[in-house]
Amino acid sequence: MIVPPRQKRRRAALCLLFLAPLCATARPREPAGDPTARVAATFERLRHDPLRLRAFLTEMPKGGDLHNHLDGSIYAEDFLARAQQTGLCIDIAALAIRPPPCTAQKPRADQAIAADPALENTMIDALSMRDFVPTPTDRSGHDHFFATFGKFHAAAEDVGATLVAETRRAAAEHIEYLEIMWVPHIRDAINIGQLATWHGDDFTRDLQPIQADIAKLAARAKHTTDLALSEMRSSLGCDTKTPEPACQVAIRFLTYSLRTLPPQAVFAQIAYDFAVVQSDPRFVGVNIVAPEDDPVALRDYTLHMRMLRFFHQANPAIKLSLHAGELAFGLVPPADLRFHIRQAVEIVGASRIGHGVDVMYETDPASLLAEMAQQKIAVEINQTSNAQILGVTGPHHPFANYREAGVPVVISTDDEGVERTDLTQEYVRATETWQLGYRDLKTLAGASILYSFLPAAAKARLQQQLEQQFVAFEAKMLQRRN
Repeated sequence: MIVPPRQKRRRAALCLLFLAPLCATARPREPAGDPTARVAATFERLRHDPLRLRAFLTEMPKGGDLHNHLDGSIYAEDFLARAQQTGLCIDIAALAIRPPPCTAQKPRADQAIAADPALENTMIDALSMRDFVPTPTDRSGHDHFFATFGKFHAAAEDVGATLVAETRRAAAEHIEYLEIMWVPHIRDAINIGQLATWHGDDFTRDLQPIQADIAKLAARAKHTTDLALSEMRSSLGCDTKTPEPACQVAIRFLTYSLRTLPPQAVFAQIAYDFAVVQSDPRFVGVNIVAPEDDPVALRDYTLHMRMLRFFHQANPAIKLSLHAGELAFGLVPPADLRFHIRQAVEIVGASRIGHGVDVMYETDPASLLAEMAQQKIAVEINQTSNAQILGVTGPHHPFANYREAGVPVVISTDDEGVERTDLTQEYVRATETWQLGYRDLKTLAGASILYSFLPAAAKARLQQQLEQQFVAFEAKMLQRRN
């Protein structure tokens, strides 16, 4: 058959753009019929080309991101732009965004950056892990990471705008679902707890005097969530004739508690978290966050697990995904590496574990892995986060141990804005580190919907949608070959 010159030029352009090594005249024999097998063969020929691997995985459907802190998902550039647009201030000494009133030492963000353009780059480094290099006054990636949140908090309070940025990025990466850690008014819940009398492990007695205030706060949370989602939908034009693609990204929320506070404050937060999930179906689970190696978090870890069990036993239908095992050897004494994941599984009954990095340091890790595999307790793998905060990478990371034991795993981002990553890059990193094939990646994407906390009907709908997306994606990849 004679191919017209215009069609030849079009084919050549597509090959140069995306799959140059795959368009050679002589090709090895490929599997016939099965599109997944044929795309998998294609993938094997591009996997060692980092740029084409990134391009391939950007277009590949990735299902969901199940470990995603809303504030930490936004890039510093977005926060600085918001600060300049809304009259926020920059604390020059602290390199932090602050609310008004502004002063000479804390000038308006737009004026400060106009007067000193280099300040913008300095602020980006302070608000994120970009170009982090230890210095005598900033020695730890762990500490630099956690310090960023207090520096950009003032710009993160516009939740609607933050959701706009996050869903736009998700849509561009072919992500169909975000399970976002966010709950409004958490500081009010903390205040309720700090004003209450603490009776120790008598949780029923501890709950009684705060229960009415917690219920009122949960009602406020529903209204605040309405406003944030309404602002997001309006900005994206979701109810117009020309909605942005981001409108198609499904969103649910996980509530959370800060584990570094006194027991009565943590207890009140957990009470509030469960109340919010009970009253609002847009919230699908409960978490506990903040540095697991913090002295208070270490001291009270088992107490926190008992608190969570108390509320979970009263509300067994509510799912839990708990940060557990986000620790590394040397960060804490060895004794603190031996039980965190097991307690989250066996005391609380967590359905998912966030990070789970120290699992092989737990007492009898083989039995714990077997238990997690049998119960289908998924682990949220956050590679860039674990590298930057804990220094755990490559063969020192337990990703392969979980997979070999049959424990479900999902790839997620953690705090993609602070860490300067995205879900595509996490798939790239997993591919390069553990030599994953296309079928492995497809399984990981499916797991991110299967182990989400969506209700059954919504989950089934997104599973079907993901399957259809993969059919279209594979057809597109094979079309580019022809």
